[in-house]
Amino acid sequence: LQNVRIDPSSMSFSMWKDIPVPFYMSVYIFEVLNPKETLQGAKPVLNQRGPYVYREFRYKTNITFHDNDTVSFLEYRQLFFQPDMSNGSEEEYIVVPNILMMGAAVMMENLPNFVKLLLSGALAGMKQEAFMNRTVGEILWGYEDPLLDTINTIVPGLIPFKGKFGLFVEFNNSNSGLFTVYTGRKNISRAHMVDSWNGLKKVNYWRSSECNMINGTTGEMWPPFMSPTSLEFYSPDACRSMTLVYEQSGKCGGVPTYRFVAPKTLFANGTDYPPNEGFCPCMQSGIQNISTCRLKAPMFISHPHFYNADPALVDAVEGLHPSKDQHALFLDVHPMTGIPMNCSIKLQLNQYIKHVSGIIQTGKIKPVVLPLLWFAESGSIEGAVLKQFYTNLVLLPSLLDYLQYIFLGLSVPLVISAAVLM
Repeated sequence: LQNVRIDPSSMSFSMWKDIPVPFYMSVYIFEVLNPKETLQGAKPVLNQRGPYVYREFRYKTNITFHDNDTVSFLEYRQLFFQPDMSNGSEEEYIVVPNILMMGAAVMMENLPNFVKLLLSGALAGMKQEAFMNRTVGEILWGYEDPLLDTINTIVPGLIPFKGKFGLFVEFNNSNSGLFTVYTGRKNISRAHMVDSWNGLKKVNYWRSSECNMINGTTGEMWPPFMSPTSLEFYSPDACRSMTLVYEQSGKCGGVPTYRFVAPKTLFANGTDYPPNEGFCPCMQSGIQNISTCRLKAPMFISHPHFYNADPALVDAVEGLHPSKDQHALFLDVHPMTGIPMNCSIKLQLNQYIKHVSGIIQTGKIKPVVLPLLWFAESGSIEGAVLKQFYTNLVLLPSLLDYLQYIFLGLSVPLVISAAVLM
């Protein structure tokens, strides 16, 4: 119990503060092979490129302990490209939707026609098209785009940020917000459970109190003595709490584990799974609308390749091949301590694109939820750390259990002898 509390004297504190496990983020980008045909209303044909692999380092700062058995901290992550582990370089070009332009077009769909004509004229002047040919580095980490200033001039506040635009531009060298979690020093059953995030007990992105709740932990550790049922964590990237369910027991390097996976209802729509109604407006099951926490941009998250999603989403494009082995996420957790031994968290980012009347650059594009990229954050305890875990969590308990029976066996003759003497 002492070793799983958040306490500077505990065995797990240094691991909690600076995660020693080699962590990698593998990114796969979907290339559009037929941009001209898609612009004329054809089904998009996709080709998966990658992986582009990044070594991920996480560390906590501003660690502050409070009197109510909680601790606050900021966790930062740094990513470094690994050429030898990647299938491609950050300098290679890929044809993808003009994410900023297509997003702005859908966001402006219900504005007056003269506003859309202004945007259309500005796009023509800047030679902006529905699809763009950018490097991997630009798509992920950002590029200068005068369209940002133009959009903010035409519709002030529509996209309220400046500078570079990229899908992961705020991902590197950044923190995930101020978390306050329980240390477990007074109540071990609440260890690592989130008390607040950025000072909030619940978020306000969604339409129901249940969906806005901040449940579970930060996704790094859980309270000890876990049962084979479910686990919860709050994800700032997904703007919501997620619940994974128990699938099976196993071992990681000889250490016993419980495997938790995503239920089919995780991204189901409100029709198929009523508790998710608060995440709507919804489209097909298997994708979640995150526009409310992403500046109202028409963005969706899902499992990679629309795994566990409505088949209509897969059929709307060509080139997707959903499979459990490649696209399902999982967490292998040591139930006694609540410490993950092996994990692979996978999410796909998608954009809703369509023809918007008054903006000629959108051509005749048919409405479709188009996969942009998916990524897997994975890591497992190995090497010296695994050896330490195996010694402390398997060998020593087994030895103590064995010694207990030896002492019990030795005590029986002594008890009998004492009874005879009496």
